[in-house]
Amino acid sequence: MRIYVIAGEASGDRLGAALMDGLAVLAPEAEIRGIGGPEMIARGLNPLFDMDEISLMGIVEIARKYPSLKRRIAQTVRDVLDWKPDVLITIDLPEFSLRVARAVKERSDIRNVHYVAPTVWAWRPGRAARMARHVDQVLALFPFEPPYMEAAGMRCDFVGHPVVTDPQASEAEAAAFRMSQGLGDAPLALVLPGSRRSEVTRLAPVFGEALERAVEEMPDLRVVLPAAAPVADLVTRLAADWPARPIVLDGRHARPEIKRAAFRAADVALAASGTVSLELAAAGTPMVIAYDMGWLSRQIIGRMLRVDSVTLVNLVSETRAVPEFIGAQCQPGAIAAALTRVLHHPKDQARAMALTMERLGKGGEAPGLRAARAVLDGMEDALWRGVDLG
Repeated sequence: MRIYVIAGEASGDRLGAALMDGLAVLAPEAEIRGIGGPEMIARGLNPLFDMDEISLMGIVEIARKYPSLKRRIAQTVRDVLDWKPDVLITIDLPEFSLRVARAVKERSDIRNVHYVAPTVWAWRPGRAARMARHVDQVLALFPFEPPYMEAAGMRCDFVGHPVVTDPQASEAEAAAFRMSQGLGDAPLALVLPGSRRSEVTRLAPVFGEALERAVEEMPDLRVVLPAAAPVADLVTRLAADWPARPIVLDGRHARPEIKRAAFRAADVALAASGTVSLELAAAGTPMVIAYDMGWLSRQIIGRMLRVDSVTLVNLVSETRAVPEFIGAQCQPGAIAAALTRVLHHPKDQARAMALTMERLGKGGEAPGLRAARAVLDGMEDALWRGVDLG
């Protein structure tokens, strides 16, 4: 059996590595080829080229590097067609992977599986129908996604979210973190303003002012600020005049277990919208979510949005337990009031966070194994459907 896997960014590399682990259990004879990063390489993948060449973010960067991206797409398509795998699995990164999947499907009958469903439940629902022209099966991270994909004509399997397998800090590790930072029993706010320069630049002043107002209510409030490696210098500079002497955990140097301990030690988190809400739920940390964008983006996305919440914990748990302040509502006063409220009533989100983890697969079969099983079952199902029983 031949399986071609494409991942083009760190999160996809992680999913691909877990999928390879699952395939090693269920189909140890399978040959795997493709594109991936350090985690997939550690499991034996010899990548066609460096994954970083296709890990592009944003319209401007994609446009600037499009000639190079186009060459890599063509090279990948040729490699897939020459190798003739039984299945092509593309992981997220739609700007690259779905273009490859389309070109492969146009020139062959190779089965295409896409891992990570597009957010058609939130905006641009027409993407599912366009995908269905060249994708046979989708592996979904969220339990509410399969109906959207199936309605467009694709098989879709919910396989669980990788956050449920993330290691978590113990109470002892959280206590040790507090002691090492001289925090004692002070209320601790974890602040996460994002991992991209544009969002950090926009959110940091708002978050800083919200903290200033919160400190007026709680003078002993302390702040810890895990800074993603690409924006560590920027975060440090923008937070220099924040109140409560923020403790910056520089992502370029801080060990992962320190960040996990900070998550567990915190009494509340103020975070940019995104998958970090799931990381916080996994750690059991109550949260407030806030996000803003430019005026034009606000208008466009506001008109396209099909849900009344963008916080994944709210969506998965089917509650609105996590307060969120998005777009024009991203105001320091409202955020500060919510932080104070959550600090005083930390258990109000407990049920929603636990339900989120349960629905994402916590305590069940590992997502990578579920994904491998879904791929193999989809291949077998397609084989049987292709048999002429007449």
